[in-house]
Amino acid sequence: MARYGIIENDKVKDIIIADAEFAESYEKELILLEDDLIKIGYDYIDGVFSYTEPVITEEEANRWRNDELMSTDNIAQTPDYPNRDAWITYRQELRDWPSTADFPNTKPTKPE
Repeated sequence: MARYGIIENDKVKDIIIADAEFAESYEKELILLEDDLIKIGYDYIDGVFSYTEPVITEEEANRWRNDELMSTDNIAQTPDYPNRDAWITYRQELRDWPSTADFPNTKPTKPE
């Protein structure tokens, strides 16, 4: 069994695990993925895999930011939440993000 990428319009559209016999009989273009780092969304042009971060609009960035703030509201209200100070800092970075030079290209990093 091996990992194969389904290629459509010069992109990895899906990944399957199959044996070589199945891969040869498959209706769409399959490419053997020898590197586990290759994922859906990678470009495949002239036999070379590459990845380009999609361009994010300000509207999409603000929607993501607002969702992140809402999903961490409970952390801000829980005094004994693990690593709470890092989460509070993250939430402040989310609030400040639209006024930074990196907006919308570089998202704040979520604490671990």
